[in-house]
Amino acid sequence: MNLQVSIERGLPKTIIDEGLMSAAQMTDAIARAKMQKCSLVTYLCQKDLVDDVKIAHLAAAEFGMDLHDLDNHDVSTIPKDLVDRKLLRKHILLPLFIKGKRLHIATPDPFDTQGLREIQFQVRMPVEPVLVTYSKIMAMRELFLENSADALIESLNIDDNEYRSVDPSTSFNVSNDGEADDDGDLTPIVRFVNKMIMDAFDAKASDIHFEPYEKEYRVRFRVDGMLRQIFTPPPTWAGRLVSRIKIMANLDITERRIPQDGRIRVAVGKGRSVDLRVNTLPLQFGEKVVMRILDPSSTNMGIDSLGYEDDQRTAFLTALNKPQGMILVTGPTGSGKTVSLYTGLGVLNTDERNISTAEDPVEINMHGVNQTQINLRTGLDFPTALRAFLRQDPDVIMVGEIRDLETAEIAVKASQTGHLVLSTLHTNSSTETLNRLLNMGLSAFNVATSVSLIIAQRLARKLCIHCREHHNNIPPEILNEEGFNEAGLATKSVILYKARGCKKCVKGYSGRVGIYETLVISPAISSVILSGGSAIDILDAAKREGFRPLRTSALRKVLDGTISIEEANRITTD
Repeated sequence: MNLQVSIERGLPKTIIDEGLMSAAQMTDAIARAKMQKCSLVTYLCQKDLVDDVKIAHLAAAEFGMDLHDLDNHDVSTIPKDLVDRKLLRKHILLPLFIKGKRLHIATPDPFDTQGLREIQFQVRMPVEPVLVTYSKIMAMRELFLENSADALIESLNIDDNEYRSVDPSTSFNVSNDGEADDDGDLTPIVRFVNKMIMDAFDAKASDIHFEPYEKEYRVRFRVDGMLRQIFTPPPTWAGRLVSRIKIMANLDITERRIPQDGRIRVAVGKGRSVDLRVNTLPLQFGEKVVMRILDPSSTNMGIDSLGYEDDQRTAFLTALNKPQGMILVTGPTGSGKTVSLYTGLGVLNTDERNISTAEDPVEINMHGVNQTQINLRTGLDFPTALRAFLRQDPDVIMVGEIRDLETAEIAVKASQTGHLVLSTLHTNSSTETLNRLLNMGLSAFNVATSVSLIIAQRLARKLCIHCREHHNNIPPEILNEEGFNEAGLATKSVILYKARGCKKCVKGYSGRVGIYETLVISPAISSVILSGGSAIDILDAAKREGFRPLRTSALRKVLDGTISIEEANRITTD
């Protein structure tokens, strides 16, 4: 790669003359490109120092070349197996077509002649550069070089043959002394695990799954609630990967017969760190590892960012400002209950309040909150922790989950004696939560007088605002079947959106938003509970007071373009 670049001539001088960079900035860029062993154009585009389209037009004028539009290129002409993929990953190049016994190769940088020479030597035929923009060749390379696992292996300098000859059942003991090679670099397995963690964090994934099978090993990320396969490294890496993760989580690397739980704190940027909750599980062909990414910033978004509608947010804040009572958040695993609880604690967390929590496990550390980790081995369960809290002069108590009658009774007692209690249950709706408490064995009086608010919630994938497209000509009868009219929502002159997919999202979705139903325990609803009413009776009474079920909240998010009707159907029912 030619890195002997002068700012007194050629493309660097043209960029300076056009006022896109100063001479000092260009000199620095040339030096940094040399340090990173990449071409100047690649460095400028990667760092967004100059717009890649402007660079392409300047290069076209400088070298007297036409600018080829890859968007209109016929991908069927690409000779897929002609050029060694290692060369294509080494250089920002892509073969386009063969014409006149010449191989035409896309490049964003005609300066980079080294890559062209290497390809010409490999294919044994003349090559012709074709000028393209950097962003478009990178997008097409992602499709062309689709075997991302191979790309990662090459980027990490991992010799696959080293691992292919090793018995996968052999344990791999990673020690601090053995983590660096002779040049002081991290070993390939360490780099691989580090990269997976950073990639998952960058992708805003909530979980990383390392999964062994008989003839395959795969790594999956859960992004926006959906699992996606990311890499398929060689199955012979299984023991080494698990050993490395166990070392990081301070687990027993010699124990492979029982599940283990651990925790890792990793730095993901300057002054920023996240915790990873690690669980290992013995399977038929090895140990599966799941890492849950616990990002403290998720609890600092504020209640306005969670997706509550105005009246729902008001109900939540009103209940939080009461000196006593019980707030229950309900929903299935992965519905965002923990974030809602932590957000509520964030609102309450002031110097004037004593806040104690009992959690299993403590997911996110909160400064100013007294957090207790439940440990059943030592006898520290939820009831024991709650009894201790009541002797600690608390103002606010948070119980990770009400699982049994004993915990429920102590929580109710606390809420009736001047304490605000927050907790979760696993039920499908807010009205069912009341029946669940009664079925646990609580008296109707205790339920009616202690619970002040129940929030049922789901997490829905948000439509990507960059590529969402209109649902055209949806018949009125279809909208009626979906429940818009039944929910009292007008659909005339309304534009509905659907997912499409672009480079800035995952299959048309980007991020998640909460869908909520808030049930305020009013005097009327308390009367229904005391009279032994069913969940249906409670729902009817709540609707008379303006209660909106989850389905209606989801359809309102469809109408405002936040989510698709397909996503509403995935997370809610009629």
